Amino acid sequence: MDRNRKWVPGFGAVLLTLLSHMTSALEVPLDPKVLEGLPQPPTIILQSPKDYIFDPRENIVIHCEAKGKPHPSFSWTRNGTHFDVEKDSKVLMKPGSGTLVIDISSERAEAYEGTYQCIANNEHGTAVSDSIVIRQSRSPLWSKERNEAIMVQKGVSLVLQCRPPAGLPPPVIFWMDNNFQKLPLDKRVSQALNGDLYFSNVLPEDTRSDYICYARFPHTQTIQQKQPISVTVLDSSPEGERRPGFMLPLGTTSTKMVLRGQTLELECIAEGLPTPDISWQKEGGELPSNRVSYQNFKKTLKISDVNENDAGNFRCVATNNLGTVHHTIKVTVKAAPFWVSIPRNLILAPNETGVLTCRVNGEPKPRIDWFVNGIPIENTPEDPSRKVEDDTVILSNVQSGSSSVYQCNASNEFGYLLANAFVSVLAEPPRVLTPPNQVYQVITNSPALLHCASFGSPIPTITWFKDSQISIKNTDPYVIHENGTLEINVAQPLNSGKYTCIATNNLGIKENHVFLEVKEPTRILKQPEYKVVQRGMSAVFECKVKHDPSLIPTMTWLKDRGELPDDERFEVDTDSLTIRDVTDDDKGTYTCIMNTTLDQDSASAMLTVVEATPTPAIVYEKPDPPTDLELTDQTERSVQLTWTPGDENNSPIEKFLIQYEDLLHQPGVWTNLTEVPGTSTTAQLHLSPYVYYSFRALAKNRVGYSEPSQSSRQYRTNPAAPDENPSGVQGVGTEPGNLVISWTPLTGLQSNGPGLEYKVQWRQKDVEKEWSAQNVANVSQWVVSGTPTYVPYEIKVQAFNDYGVGPEPEVAFGYSGEDLPLSAPESVQVMVHNSTLAEVHWEPISPPSVRGKLQGYKVYYRRKHGLHETEEETDQEMQVLTFSGNRSEGRLPGLQPYSVYSLSIRVLNNKGEGPSSQSKTFETPEGVPGPPSFLSVINPGLDSLTLEWGPPINNNGRLTGYILKYQPVNNTSELGPVQVMTFLANETTITLSNLNSSMLYKFYLSAKTNEGSGPIITEEAFTVMHTTRTRPTVEAGKGPTEPPHPTSPITQSLHSPFHKAPPVGRAFGTVNTSVSEDSAVISWEYFGHHKNVYVEYIVENSKEEWKKEFANGSHSHTIKGLKPGTSYRVKVIAKDAADPTVHSTDEMLVTVPAVASRQVDIATQGWFIGLMCAIALLILVLLIVCFIKRNKGGKYPVKEKEDAHQDPEIQPMKEDDGTFGEYSDTEDHKPLKGSRTPSNGTVRRDESDDSLVDYGEGGDGQFNEDGSFIGQYSGKKEKDTHEGNESSEAPSPVNAMNSFV
Repeated sequence: MDRNRKWVPGFGAVLLTLLSHMTSALEVPLDPKVLEGLPQPPTIILQSPKDYIFDPRENIVIHCEAKGKPHPSFSWTRNGTHFDVEKDSKVLMKPGSGTLVIDISSERAEAYEGTYQCIANNEHGTAVSDSIVIRQSRSPLWSKERNEAIMVQKGVSLVLQCRPPAGLPPPVIFWMDNNFQKLPLDKRVSQALNGDLYFSNVLPEDTRSDYICYARFPHTQTIQQKQPISVTVLDSSPEGERRPGFMLPLGTTSTKMVLRGQTLELECIAEGLPTPDISWQKEGGELPSNRVSYQNFKKTLKISDVNENDAGNFRCVATNNLGTVHHTIKVTVKAAPFWVSIPRNLILAPNETGVLTCRVNGEPKPRIDWFVNGIPIENTPEDPSRKVEDDTVILSNVQSGSSSVYQCNASNEFGYLLANAFVSVLAEPPRVLTPPNQVYQVITNSPALLHCASFGSPIPTITWFKDSQISIKNTDPYVIHENGTLEINVAQPLNSGKYTCIATNNLGIKENHVFLEVKEPTRILKQPEYKVVQRGMSAVFECKVKHDPSLIPTMTWLKDRGELPDDERFEVDTDSLTIRDVTDDDKGTYTCIMNTTLDQDSASAMLTVVEATPTPAIVYEKPDPPTDLELTDQTERSVQLTWTPGDENNSPIEKFLIQYEDLLHQPGVWTNLTEVPGTSTTAQLHLSPYVYYSFRALAKNRVGYSEPSQSSRQYRTNPAAPDENPSGVQGVGTEPGNLVISWTPLTGLQSNGPGLEYKVQWRQKDVEKEWSAQNVANVSQWVVSGTPTYVPYEIKVQAFNDYGVGPEPEVAFGYSGEDLPLSAPESVQVMVHNSTLAEVHWEPISPPSVRGKLQGYKVYYRRKHGLHETEEETDQEMQVLTFSGNRSEGRLPGLQPYSVYSLSIRVLNNKGEGPSSQSKTFETPEGVPGPPSFLSVINPGLDSLTLEWGPPINNNGRLTGYILKYQPVNNTSELGPVQVMTFLANETTITLSNLNSSMLYKFYLSAKTNEGSGPIITEEAFTVMHTTRTRPTVEAGKGPTEPPHPTSPITQSLHSPFHKAPPVGRAFGTVNTSVSEDSAVISWEYFGHHKNVYVEYIVENSKEEWKKEFANGSHSHTIKGLKPGTSYRVKVIAKDAADPTVHSTDEMLVTVPAVASRQVDIATQGWFIGLMCAIALLILVLLIVCFIKRNKGGKYPVKEKEDAHQDPEIQPMKEDDGTFGEYSDTEDHKPLKGSRTPSNGTVRRDESDDSLVDYGEGGDGQFNEDGSFIGQYSGKKEKDTHEGNESSEAPSPVNAMNSFV
């Protein structure tokens, strides 16, 4: 609540001491809870204007309303004496109010004219209203007069006087003719402010007899007119051209007085020929351009809201081509009293001091009179606590019960001002009127006002706290106003929180909590763009908005500042407006407005509609770079970056990349900082101390990254102690007797401040208690010398700078330098498990002998020679196996059987290998041999095959012989019975006889020693066929090309136990072809296992793709639909999805023979025979029609049939058109020969190939018992007056024909 404190100036030192305890004016609150039981003197809250002009046709209503506690009573004075309302039955005072209603319907209104004043009174004082002057509006009649006709010469000046009757208020004047048309006014003819009509010079067209002046009285809404004036302009002695002269005002000078605040009207009307132009000037000054206006063709100058500075000399200048004349108007400005400081109500506590100030101004200077409860102050009892000093009343040490109402009246000759101000003496503890727990929401960077309206007497003192702890002082950014409101000039998110205001006076204390929420501003990130759209296409305006997530936004679209058309073509989405099927009427400016409860943002774009042109292809490009980078929410370690996205260029933005440049440590180097989704336009950036940041953003869509945005403004963070220590701390000895401590140094960004150094600390683990330390700078390692060989150390590296040390570092562990091992493994033993595997054992060396970190043991071994008596001794390459860790055994796999090996062992650390152990020799036992070196089939015959082979490369023992197995394979890949043969070690060839001709055989050969048989090798071969067949191939890229083999069909025994086996040898045998007139038959032999066999063919020399037909597992296929006289390339292929191999025959050329040209005999052609039959049938039909027409037409005995068949199904003859009805006889319906007729006798198109419908003559024909036809003929039937039911038209020829069938 407003509690403005007013201090009184200039009363001397004594008065200043007196006023040191004065309080400010306090308005009593209107809250009913506060008002309850709270005393208050009367206060006038509504009254009528000082000058009240009433319409005599309506009641007089004089308003007077007041408030107070208790509620005031009202009384009135009229013309300075008491007005007894109750004694006048025509006067009514509204209950609970001082408003008077005077009924003047049957009384003389003049009796109630006068000056009225309202008085409101309760036990705490009396308030009075202004003096209200009540006057009746008047519209007197025009005085009767006789106007003489006016005759003037052309060119002279003329004034037609109006002189309207004086009304209340004054009437409005205008000139019209007899037809109630306003007379045209211009620079030559004009109406003065007093209503007279001025002619600067008259012309012949001014001649007329109906110049009529009208007066309109606004209160009574009546119009009165003056008698018409007749003007005749003569041209007998016209006036010549002349210099200007003033018609109004007369002379060269005049005066004008105006009151302050009113409108100054100055008028100059000049005569002359030609008509003069008027201009205005102010001597010694400029006209106030913002308050000046010109009317009546610049003949009237108006200055609104006049003040003292507008006084002076105003010059109007009249000019034509013969000269200039001017007139000076001296303007003086007077002023009725006006307020400088109006008295305010005072609420004072006992023993307080207050001041009432009534400061006014005016010209002449107003007189100030004080009243107490409506009585002049000089007539009231003397009060020692009250002192009057002109416009000030000082109240000292007020006491309870001294409440009253003071009136200040300021007046001069031009008016008066009256103000009421009560003084209420109360003792009240503080009350906070602002609702508790109120939540204030503001937008970031806008002012926030947190109210703490309070009431109390004495006036409470207001203090504020944030989050119940921080006391708020009246310093930036906070301002605590006198009324207790807390203002935050520029609210930031960190200002959000709970605020507590405490109101205190000497009678108590009261607190209230309010909450402030600072929200993100609403911003349009992607504004609608100017669109040029073809007619009939769609226009899309995007309007992407960022707003605080806790606020609910509302998107509104406008077209040309009005609502969108009510048209379903306009589709409004959450962030876009789509206009489909654009028309010319859609052009204009479209505005998107995003509103929240706290703020709004808007953007506009124009739509231009053009003629339709071919639509260009959509071009996808990288997005445009972001713009408008802003830094907000700035703290020591973070900042919020906000930007506006660029154009997507037809590809949505997927993400934004934020980069920074460290202008202090790495100028010119941009480093990736973070990424945010493409829908975001803000990023919270976490910063490091002692960095001069500059940021930029890049947008990415599916095409790529945009160009970088413009750099943001520089943002510097303050130095601080390091937040982290170096990483990668380790201690490694590079030489015996040293320890190299290394680390990854901090970057300039991580240093957090100048003067970065490292404190390196080390000590021998479990031996030394004290740490050795060394401070270093600009290095990443420190070498400690003189250390024992390979002992553990504890290591720490801590960062520090000029602003402090980093956190306590973690302890790392390392070892000093290693040396080569001193001793070799002992007690080496070898255990041979089999011919290829041996196991070696040794005794590990002692840890001190390792002199480093044990990496493992290396076993060196090699084959010296074989044990075979014929094998020469050869040293082979040394092999090495490493066994990691502290091992004492290991296995040696992959040994060669029947051989002598030697081995030795060495220990291994990071420095290298130690000395070798003593060499150990061992032997491997005999094993199975390797596969024979080769197996070949030579000299194939009709029933024999010769095989030869070579001994194994590795016998792996004493070779004892060979095992040969073989079996036949038929054309379905089934394997026959196996035959087994054995051979001595010196045998390497055999001829097999009594084999089947044209049969595929598969052979399996292996060598053997005393330990058993070794791996087998296989070979396949065919015996020779009787005839040579087609050579099969394998398609390129599908598998190896099989060598040609002679083949013959395989005769399969029904009793042979064959088994399924993979395909071997060739897949296709003989392929035969035969051709006919338009087809070809392809047959073949197939020995493969594939289930899918296809025939492919193509026209010779054609570039088309091969046509493929599936053979369905058979051995022949017919290709149909071939063109005679055309050659085709044909092949047969076999393949399966599970087998990548594709088998194919060679391509064959098949020629389809051409059909010999045959001479066509037209007499044998079907179409010719049909034509002849149709002609004969048509002739027959015509003959039948003629016969029926002459002998039976119209005389069919329908009546007899009706009498003979009394069946309800039978329909009588139709009376309307004379046609026959349809008869229904289930027994006698006979269909046409060869047709299908349903039971109802109707022949339908879809049921008969020979129905009547097909002939175009209707389809409802029926037959009776004698085979004659009764039906509805097509066309309209008419009744013949002479022949009863005889048809007037010839019957349908088709129907007639059917009757004879």
